[in-house]
Amino acid sequence: MATVVKIKSIEHLTHDVLKIIAEKPANLIYMPGQAADISINKTGWEKELRAFTFTSLPEDNFIEFTIKTYPSHNGVTNQLLSLKANDELIVGDVFGDIHYKGEGVFIAGGAGITPFIAILKHLEKENKIGNNKLIFANKTKADIIHEKKLSSLLGKNFINILSHENIGGYEHGFISAELIRKYTSNTSKYFYLCGPPPMMDAVEKHLAVLGVAQEFIVKEAF
Repeated sequence: MATVVKIKSIEHLTHDVLKIIAEKPANLIYMPGQAADISINKTGWEKELRAFTFTSLPEDNFIEFTIKTYPSHNGVTNQLLSLKANDELIVGDVFGDIHYKGEGVFIAGGAGITPFIAILKHLEKENKIGNNKLIFANKTKADIIHEKKLSSLLGKNFINILSHENIGGYEHGFISAELIRKYTSNTSKYFYLCGPPPMMDAVEKHLAVLGVAQEFIVKEAF
C-alpha cells in the first residue's frame, strides 16, 4: 500500500550522495538491509518507481534513505536534487533479501553500501559489531560514503579499495580473490554482497575460487 510522506530534511553526504529523512508511514515494517519502492509526489513522477534502501532502523520514528544521484541521467535521482523539506515522496512496497545472518565480511561497491549501513547501525546499537569486516570499493576517496563513521566503528576491519586513485593506506584497483583472501581468515563466514551487477558477478566468481559455499553468500536476488 503506497503512502505519501513529507520530507523532513535533505543533505549532501558526498558530492553526489544525498541523505533524505522523511516521515515514517504508520504501518511500515522492514528489516535492516531492506528497501522500498519510492517515487516523488510531483506531476509526471508519481509512477517513476525506484528501489531505495532504508538507512534508518525499523524502530526509528522517521525513515532515512542514502541515495547516489546521477544528474546527467535526468531521471529520478536528478529530480531528488531539487527537492526540499515538506516536498513529498510516495513509499511503496518493502522488499529485499539482504539481512544479517552472522559475523562475516561485507563487500560493497559504491551505493551498494546502503543495506550494510542499516545492518551495521543495528549491530552497533546491539553492541554486536564483533569482528565483522567491510571491504568497500569506490572510484575515489571523495566517493566514500560515511568514511569517518565506518572507520571509527570498524577500525582496521574497514578496508577501502579505490579504482581511480592511488593513495597510501587505501588498496588500489578492483576487488580480487587475492584481496579477499588477504583480509579474510575464514571462508566459512558469511559474505554479504551489494553493488553494481558486474561487480557482484566478479566477486561471486572470486568467492567460488576461494571455496566459499553458496549458502554463506548473502545478496540481493534480482
